[in-house]
Amino acid sequence: MMNGGTKTCALELKNIHKTFNPGTINEKIALDGLDLKLNDGDFVTIIGGNGAGKSTMLNAIAGVWPVDQGSIIIGGVDVTALPEHKRAKFLGRVFQDPMTGTAATMSIEENMALAARRGKRRTLRWGVTKTEKEQYREHLKMLNLGLEDRLTSKVGLLSGGQRQAVTLLMASLQKPNLLLLDEHTAALDPKTAAKVLELSDEIINENNLTAMMVTHNMKDAITHGNRLIMMHEGKIIYDVQGEEKKNLHVSDLMAKFEEVSGGEFANDRMILS
Repeated sequence: MMNGGTKTCALELKNIHKTFNPGTINEKIALDGLDLKLNDGDFVTIIGGNGAGKSTMLNAIAGVWPVDQGSIIIGGVDVTALPEHKRAKFLGRVFQDPMTGTAATMSIEENMALAARRGKRRTLRWGVTKTEKEQYREHLKMLNLGLEDRLTSKVGLLSGGQRQAVTLLMASLQKPNLLLLDEHTAALDPKTAAKVLELSDEIINENNLTAMMVTHNMKDAITHGNRLIMMHEGKIIYDVQGEEKKNLHVSDLMAKFEEVSGGEFANDRMILS
């Protein structure tokens, strides 16, 4: 923390530009001078129509490809020039596809050991120790899915919801500076999605993590987190937090979008969910 009780900055995006296929017929401006500051402990939900730049912003933070202009600062460290694998120690990430975050042919405990050792020096002594097993068992108990008794089960045998729950645990094991949740419940049925969201809240609160969650569900965006941002054409067009956010209705968000973009919210999936 800085003096005077001001919060430290967990993430700062300064004037981020990203254009795909520049100079071709398929040119697409994905991020257009994007600015964003997150304080430590912020849990920000992110909404916007298709192609608004939501996932592009998460990919830019994670270093999936270089940005054209601007700087990305995580926990006071400028990571703009760092490749994706060197940013891994700052970040935890859960994707939309439950298959993405885990190794299907490895057991739950091996997957968790991989996550626990990420960014550390790998040695050939690769066994999972007894102490580690106990720790993983405790972590898994928290999920209330009975997985603490299935440490040696292959992850590929788990359901989508169980896999996302394990991925969430893995992403938060090292208490990252920033947890990125990219539509991480979109592929799940409503009941499982609600359970995984509840777990996300618990894990973020218990570990006091800073998190960003892209969602297509406006209700979820209002219910979860302490701050909500709406994106449109690579820019943030609305940023609301605290009490004002809690009192929002889906209709408010729709009206806001129409007012700023001059068009109707053309994403049925978002309105229906």
